[in-house]
Amino acid sequence: MSLTLLATSVAGALHAYHSSLMELRYNASKKQLEVSVKVFTDDFEKALSRGQATSVSLSEAGPRPLALTTAYLQRTLKFSTAAGAPLPLQVLGLQEEKDGYWLYCKVPLPGPMPGVQLRQAMLLDVFGDQMNIVNIEAGEKKQSALFRDGHEQELLSF
Repeated sequence: MSLTLLATSVAGALHAYHSSLMELRYNASKKQLEVSVKVFTDDFEKALSRGQATSVSLSEAGPRPLALTTAYLQRTLKFSTAAGAPLPLQVLGLQEEKDGYWLYCKVPLPGPMPGVQLRQAMLLDVFGDQMNIVNIEAGEKKQSALFRDGHEQELLSF
């Protein structure tokens, strides 16, 4: 009995918080931002399932998982120039990894930029304690930002 309780406690502790991790790389030579986002499978499937007639499984065959992922990312991740002009988010695909998925995107840029505005609201509509960590790499410069409920947008400078 106590082993079952201990196993349940440990399993719960492995995912006791809600977070995502974004790796954002400014590629000046290709004039684009390269975006990778790591999400927990169960959290992301819960978000994708909202408003759907049936639950969403990222591992199901067919175009549905990628189509729903694309729509969700385009709704919750917003990139714009420092002046506020919107930049297009292109979803490239997703890749399963243990208890999560990596979501890959790119943002074409009109030219060299000193920075962008990012609205990172992924999973905030599902979990009140959601934290979205963003690691930014631009040349030799590296920085991090934390997005959460009440702080969804920030100007990131390169």
